[in-house]
Amino acid sequence: MHIVLVEPEIPANTGNIARTCAATGATLHLIKPLGFYTDDRHLRRAGLDYWHLVEVVYHDNFAAFCNSYPEAQLFLTTTEAKRWYTQVTYPPGSFLVFGKESTGLPPEILKAFPDRWIRIPMVSEARSLNLSNAVAIVLFEALRQQGFPGMR
Repeated sequence: MHIVLVEPEIPANTGNIARTCAATGATLHLIKPLGFYTDDRHLRRAGLDYWHLVEVVYHDNFAAFCNSYPEAQLFLTTTEAKRWYTQVTYPPGSFLVFGKESTGLPPEILKAFPDRWIRIPMVSEARSLNLSNAVAIVLFEALRQQGFPGMR
């Protein structure tokens, strides 16, 4: 599985997501610009001693990411989606795409993949979930559907 963070802003969230990727064997893709330096102590601290277990791939922008993985099965998380994250089937090697903490995914990315949107249900008064929590929720559903491959 692949986790794609488009322009993440908060180092602690990215560090927590890296730790989740390490624990699940998922590859972490970071789409620039990043809102922090990758040597940021908060990023490293949140990932604890798991950094050697996670593959991190950097991309200059979303177009470069798409060019690197033209056949990728993308699932884009957005509060605008009609389908819940539990209502789709995630093939092995899927790419779960998340936007930056402050604004989510850019409209131009969403418009390019209108049939690939998913959402996590929540009460209408809530704007969104913490990014690292959202990643864990969707990733573990995808892994559950696949029988938690390579996990004990």
